[in-house]
Amino acid sequence: MRIRIRGPAGQSTVTLDADATVDDLRHQITEKTGLTAYDVKYGYPNIKPLVLGALPSKQKLADLDITLNGEQLIVTQQENSAHAPLKNEPQAADSPLKAPAVGSTHKKGSPDDPPEVPSPDHSGTFVLRIMPDDNSCLFRAVSSATMGGVDAMTELRSVVAQTIQAHPDLYTEAVLEKKPDEYCRWIQNEDSWGGGIELSILSKHFDIEICSIDVQTLRIDRFNEGAPMRCIVVYSGIHYDTIALSPSSPPYTHSDVPPDFDTKVFDAADPLVLEKSQELCQVLQTRHYYTDTAGFRLRCNTCGGTFVGERGATQHAEQTGHVDFGEAG
Repeated sequence: MRIRIRGPAGQSTVTLDADATVDDLRHQITEKTGLTAYDVKYGYPNIKPLVLGALPSKQKLADLDITLNGEQLIVTQQENSAHAPLKNEPQAADSPLKAPAVGSTHKKGSPDDPPEVPSPDHSGTFVLRIMPDDNSCLFRAVSSATMGGVDAMTELRSVVAQTIQAHPDLYTEAVLEKKPDEYCRWIQNEDSWGGGIELSILSKHFDIEICSIDVQTLRIDRFNEGAPMRCIVVYSGIHYDTIALSPSSPPYTHSDVPPDFDTKVFDAADPLVLEKSQELCQVLQTRHYYTDTAGFRLRCNTCGGTFVGERGATQHAEQTGHVDFGEAG
């Protein structure tokens, strides 16, 4: 069976024998992500937890109540884990942005590190700061820039809902693709993903221009364009990260200070910031750090139907109530 594992730094695909066990899968997750303590979710686009620790280690994966063949597992660092890798360091051993577990002899500067783009004009290095895969990555990316990393996911979701309710003529059912009241309830659910509507609302709320760079196409979408300051988020299909400028020493090729010293809000009149950010995203693109949500094929594990892209799977889920999807081969 084939299973795609998406860790904090990217994704890789593993192939397991038909008689593979829960323990075999856990070993693969650790090998591919570098994480020894982690949480697992599955079932895109309707994400559910997969508690491997509650399953017998020798139980065959084929005997589980869920179909893992073709599935994508989202693996995140377990909070308060003493043996987990350092926060903000990518971990996937064979992903586009791999890094070793803590205590290894890996040296900074490996081509598998997150991309870093030198900017002598800013006396620093542009770097990618990776957000957790917890369905709130958009809100985390924005708050990381605008609120200094304050954990305000619930508050930002509430801001979106209140704005929609305050402007019914603007946020109609046609715009939201849901009834406004239903959308407001939905977006306040911690499992709901944000997108362009949320970026537009939050950019106005913080009076900042938010530039979203699509890794697959390198397209830049600007929200609240014309604001004096801007921040930059990186969209990789089903995930958002953020770009930061880290102080560094000449020749500025590597960040050498903690993320606490990052700058994530920039003067909108400085065109070099966007140029450097696009250059960074070009590196991500060459490493295939994105998911083609419009073109990849999903299979319904309930009825066996196949669908193209996120939209096709979502429509099927709404029509049938089926929520168990995996990647079609």
